[in-house]
Parts: sequence; C-alpha cells; structure tokens
Amino acid sequence: MGARSGVGAMASAVLERLAGRPDLVVEALGVSWRGRRDLPGVVPGGVGTRATRFPARAAHRMWQHGNWPRFGGFDVVHGPNFVVPPAGGAAELMTIHDIGPWRFPSLVNAHVRAYPRLVDRAIGRGAHVHVPSEFVRREVVEHLGVEPDRVHMIPNGYEISTGGDPSLGKRLAGRPYVLGLGTIDPRKNFAALIDAMGLVWEQIPELGLVIAGGPGLDSVKVQTAIDRIDPQGRVSMVGYVSDHQRNSLLAGAECLAYPSLYEGFGLPPLEAMSYSTPVVAADAGSLPEVCGDAALLVEPSDHEHLAQSIVDVVTDSALATKLVNSGHSQVQQFSWDKATNGLVKLYQTLRV
Repeated sequence: MGARSGVGAMASAVLERLAGRPDLVVEALGVSWRGRRDLPGVVPGGVGTRATRFPARAAHRMWQHGNWPRFGGFDVVHGPNFVVPPAGGAAELMTIHDIGPWRFPSLVNAHVRAYPRLVDRAIGRGAHVHVPSEFVRREVVEHLGVEPDRVHMIPNGYEISTGGDPSLGKRLAGRPYVLGLGTIDPRKNFAALIDAMGLVWEQIPELGLVIAGGPGLDSVKVQTAIDRIDPQGRVSMVGYVSDHQRNSLLAGAECLAYPSLYEGFGLPPLEAMSYSTPVVAADAGSLPEVCGDAALLVEPSDHEHLAQSIVDVVTDSALATKLVNSGHSQVQQFSWDKATNGLVKLYQTLRV
C-alpha cells in the first residue's frame, strides 16, 4: 500500500496496540477497490479484516449526500483520517488532525476538499471527534461549531527514534548543516527559512541547509528564493529520503529549523529531540504544546528572529545543551501506549 503518511503511521501504531488487548475485538475496515485484497497483509496479527469492493472516492461522494454504503455489526467505528463511514447504529468517531482543509482549501486536492462536507454529515449523524492537540480542539469547537463535549483531545504518541548515523547525515550534507523537514508546501514556510539563512550566513558562512521532503505547491517559490539568496550552493534540496537517511540527517544536524505556519501536532521536533538535536520552531499552531520549553519558539513570519535563533543555537553550546536536555524530557511525555489507552477509554464511553 506504499509508504505510510503521518496519518498512516498513527493508525498503524494504534492498531498494533489494540491488537494485543484481550478486552477488545478489533477489525480493520477497508473501503477500497484496489487495496481490498492487500488489507489482511498489512494489519497486525489478531486483527480481523472486512473489506468492501466499493472505491473509496466513490464512497466519499455518496456519503456527502446520504448514509450509504453503511457498515453494521460494530460497537464503535473509528475513522483515523477525517472520514468515518455511516455505521448502522454504532458509535462513530473521527480523528481530525487539523482543520487545514477548511482553512487552506486551495492547498489541498479535490479529494481532501471534500472532507468538510463529510465531517458535517458525520457530525449530523451524532459522530464524536478525536483531536491530537488542545490547539486543534479549540479550532474544531470554535471554527467548526462542534459541541465541546463531543470533541476529545488525546495527544499522538511517539516512539523514540533509533538507527540514525550522524556521520552519514554529515556526509549527505557535505558540511555542518541546519535541517528542514517536510513537503515543500506553503504552510511549511521554507521560503522564509531560506531568507533567514541569508542572514545566518552573514555570521556563519560555512553552515549549510538541508531540506528533506517531496515537491509541493511551494517548490517554485522555494527554488526562486534559493537562486536569489544562495549562489554558493549551500542549500541542498534532497527530496524524499529513506527512513535511515532521514534519521541520520536528524542525528547529524546542528539544529532542526521548523518554521511551519500551521500544524495540528508536528512530529519532526520530537524526532529531533530524540536524537539530541536542538530545535528552533514556529510559535504557531500546536507546536508550543508539542515542544514545551524544549525549543526556541519564534514568530514564523519574522525571518530575522528565526535567523538569530538559529545562530544562537549553533554557536551557544550551553543553550544547545539546555534544549537537548529539555528535549529528552519532552519526548517522554508522548507514547503510543498512552494514546491507545486513552482511545480505548473513549471507545468504552461511546459504546455505552
């Protein structure tokens, strides 16, 4: 079924833990024409499967207007990626990771632009909402108008990263480097990061910038910024990388710069912290919750402040050590065991 997205990683981590619980009978419901035969091979042992031949996009179109196809025989149906199907009388729960499809419809494809209508339909059927952060909880209540007692905040978990080779990261970069992670989309704010690096280079000219992530809607703008600011070739756009390369880049970086304009959770800062890499992140979205006091937080539109924060982290070893030590503690606050236990308690409440 291809590489897992962040949502896929969340669903997989939770499902693996649900599978081992004696107090639950767990089935994975697949709504897919092409992937229906693959489902038994990708779920953990002990998880049943139920697949339909109905194509997902066709089902989504139907659910925007009615409650068919529907799926009965469950106590609770949890849709981990915004969409929960009509469940024939069972309790319905959907995870809303952020309200990007509502806030930034021009930045998502037509399939994702249908999520608001599907969410409205599910809310009308009485569905509840799971969110990964207090920031998203507020957004769902205030902007989507969902009753507060139907919105349940259970943070995502995190598994401590292992296997990174800092020497490989440095070889990939070819010099000491700042790391940026994410698809090259406008809300990741990489153009502002490149502007900031222009100021960083006035103080640390030997420092590089590596951006690891697939192409997106901001690719042309980012390349234009690179051409304007970096004639010396200190920015490396490495595209998609393997898990080992990603971990190695995290382990070898002088710092992670994560100036995202909008995040519902934001996993890369925790990944960096687990590798003892200090973090400079945006004071936006859920990032203050996720990072706590273990990152320097900056206004994402202030590239001068972003630049100085990067310089401070790279040149001040005492500051870097303080952030690294705080990061080790911060990462411990998030676990998939804790997240799964919270979801199970919610399932039990909803089925009553």
